[in-house]
Amino acid sequence: MATLMGAPPLLPPHVAGWTAPMPFMDNKDKRPALRLLQQSSPAARTKKERPCDGCRRRKSKCVLQDAGRCVLCEFHKQDCTFIEKAQPRKRKLDDAISSSESTVRRADLPAQDASRLPSAPQSRPRSPVALAEDAISAPVRKPLAVDESLSLQRHRHCKLVGQTTALDASLLSLGAFDNKNESESQHGRLRQVGANEYFSLHNDADVLIPDDEARALAEIETIVGQYSTTLIDIYFRNVHPSYPIIQKQAFLDRQRHGDRQFNPPLLAAMYILALSWWEQEPDLAAAPKPDVNRLEYIAITSLTVAMQRPKMSAVQAGLLLLQRAKSSTWTLTVQLVALSQDIGLHLDCTDWSIPLWERRLRKRLAWALYMQDKWSALLHGRPSHINAADWAVPALTAPDFDETMMTADGPVNTSEGGESDVHMLKGRSIFTQMIALTAILSDVLTTFYSQTALASDNRAGAAYSTQLVLNRAKPVQIRLKQWFASLPPACKMDNDNTAPGILTPTGYLHLAYFATEISIHRRIIQTTASGTPGSANDKYMLYIIRSAAKTRLISAMDFVNRLRPEHLHAFWFFASAGNFALIGTFGALLQATSPGKEETEFYGARLHEFAWTLSCCAKRAPWVGQAVDMLEANGELLASLAEKPEAKSMEVSRPRGQDVRSAPAFVFDDDDDDEEGEEGQEEVDGEGDVDYGVGEVMEIDEGHWQYA
Repeated sequence: MATLMGAPPLLPPHVAGWTAPMPFMDNKDKRPALRLLQQSSPAARTKKERPCDGCRRRKSKCVLQDAGRCVLCEFHKQDCTFIEKAQPRKRKLDDAISSSESTVRRADLPAQDASRLPSAPQSRPRSPVALAEDAISAPVRKPLAVDESLSLQRHRHCKLVGQTTALDASLLSLGAFDNKNESESQHGRLRQVGANEYFSLHNDADVLIPDDEARALAEIETIVGQYSTTLIDIYFRNVHPSYPIIQKQAFLDRQRHGDRQFNPPLLAAMYILALSWWEQEPDLAAAPKPDVNRLEYIAITSLTVAMQRPKMSAVQAGLLLLQRAKSSTWTLTVQLVALSQDIGLHLDCTDWSIPLWERRLRKRLAWALYMQDKWSALLHGRPSHINAADWAVPALTAPDFDETMMTADGPVNTSEGGESDVHMLKGRSIFTQMIALTAILSDVLTTFYSQTALASDNRAGAAYSTQLVLNRAKPVQIRLKQWFASLPPACKMDNDNTAPGILTPTGYLHLAYFATEISIHRRIIQTTASGTPGSANDKYMLYIIRSAAKTRLISAMDFVNRLRPEHLHAFWFFASAGNFALIGTFGALLQATSPGKEETEFYGARLHEFAWTLSCCAKRAPWVGQAVDMLEANGELLASLAEKPEAKSMEVSRPRGQDVRSAPAFVFDDDDDDEEGEEGQEEVDGEGDVDYGVGEVMEIDEGHWQYA
């Protein structure tokens, strides 16, 4: 060790351009993280390099900067002095044992009795020579995995250098980059991760913030108390499998090394979600539950501060907070999209010179944000802020869920049950299928609800708008049907043979499927409500459209009826409460646009049953109560609905030469309802059946029907 310290420092080689990512090698001299540690944390400290007074009182590592102040003193905005003398050390053997025994005796006595006990004997001060020998013989602390990353470093953050900024990639490539692909310039420290991708690196201490992370962390731990470890275990058991946006091994690696400098909003958000299962845990149910509202307040306020220093941990914290239904706000979603673009989550990082585990995490986190943006756009009726033209993230594959990390100590994987864990594999499959479904939802929003599509419908007028919407719906419906047909067995409701008491998150995936399908039918019904059918052909087409919509509504309501406690107690995606409400809204729309009294009364009765079902679900999953409130609000509006006329006959005559097979194939595609136990034929009213099995396609060309 002394020989190593005495050697002159090696000059970094000059790299004119970008170098390919370096694999993690067994040779310690070629490990970037270990080399960084040896530069920032020397193995031995001389007396001149002792920690400053503030770090010595906090018992923290003192990392001096070029400015003469250490990182922590800069962060806490205090003077970095070397005036105070070192406190005498206690002996580590007999004295430590006697001190611990004295502490135990004091803990067992009342405060007034413990104060009378003699204090533990203090060891004699040691000489400076002995202290120096101890420092030399102390083992070198290995770096944490997050310190080798790009966007999760503890004391630095990064920002993407865009292609159109004043810093051109061709000019940046002329810089002198070291073997970590970093370079100092007048613009600050730069890091090259790809052929044309650069990030500027900034010290966290350089960003003036109005709050103290240490104070927030202390308050969070005070609220949670002794249950912190249990709540973290609950989070990774119930949330992480089907929503893997946190690198579990990196988190546990920091815990294992005693690091407590976690991102406050992220830690608070993990506790908040885990507290949803407080009553279901036998060891916690009888204990007083921590203050969730206070935790949420700390998380939101500290997240505002964390966004000033862009890191993946801030995006993770925001996404977890948004999974609480009452916290799902469109504004925060938009902020997270902007924050993610700041750190380049929308780019393809496959060939970047960053750790492999970080590349995988970036992909999972990016797609989680993609889902958050699209489903928020649906529920809030807003335009999406992520468009396909600027989205370069490749699709997830099975290796992207491998959380094994390469650190200075070698590969790390503390997964319980390993990669073959059935619950973990099922959750990953649900996460992947939800991404694919969200891509279809994105097309639904663009095809039917964008301003361009709505303007086109208005120009077509009431006579042709329904025909145009049906024509657009056909390819989207085909994709949705193919998605459902290709679901793996683990994601199907009818194959969900989970043992009682084992939570299964398949419910939110199928609910999202119904919400997507209903969003298509909802737009079609809206176009039919704007005009009155004139010809027999129009009346029959209206009958077919409303029959298909009725079938979808009944299937969605029956799905909710079959939810078991294993579903309701599991993790549900944030949009689930809104998706339950969309089913009720669709039923209310069909009731309001019903042509006759009997159909109006039918939908009124089904909505009443649906509200009762949701009320029962809300007893096990309180967040469902928001959907119940929305149904009650719709009920108040329907109370003013004018009474419909009596229908003379429920039979609708077909135009001559036309049968059911000549209607648009879209409204007959009911095979995807097999998950609900349907047989491909559904009774659509009290008088007759409609065949949903076969049919040629009625095409629409320039606003006119063409029959095959």
